[in-house]
Amino acid sequence: MGHIEATKSLAVSPNALWDTIGDLSSWDKWFTIHEKWLTEPPAALTEGTALTAKIVMLGMANKIEWTVEKVDAPTSLTLSGTGMAGVKCRFDFTVTPDGDGSQFSVAGDFEGALIKGALGKAVEKDGAKQLDKTLAQLEALASAAA
Repeated sequence: MGHIEATKSLAVSPNALWDTIGDLSSWDKWFTIHEKWLTEPPAALTEGTALTAKIVMLGMANKIEWTVEKVDAPTSLTLSGTGMAGVKCRFDFTVTPDGDGSQFSVAGDFEGALIKGALGKAVEKDGAKQLDKTLAQLEALASAAA
């Protein structure tokens, strides 16, 4: 299993941050592994919602059938999904107040026949790089919207 995670203090209020995370139409602008939705996403996130997306890691695309496992606005969101070649993944997003801003954490787990050994390590390395970019882009987008 591959695992990636990152936490960063952002100069954005928890509500502004949550508004950006909850706006599924903005995900291609901040969540770097997310390339696009393959089906029209709903206006609001609710538990049990099914979403279909194209993600890209290591330059390889995969179609993921996401299910919203948990939504606790404005503090947490959990998605789990399955993709081609038996890939399974889960992402947890957490927002906590931090002074005038927020602390944002994201953790992702990946498993499947292809995500083992050297390829699993490469996925983790690529994912960690993408999370750094994700956090910067999320902060910029949420700040502009606030």
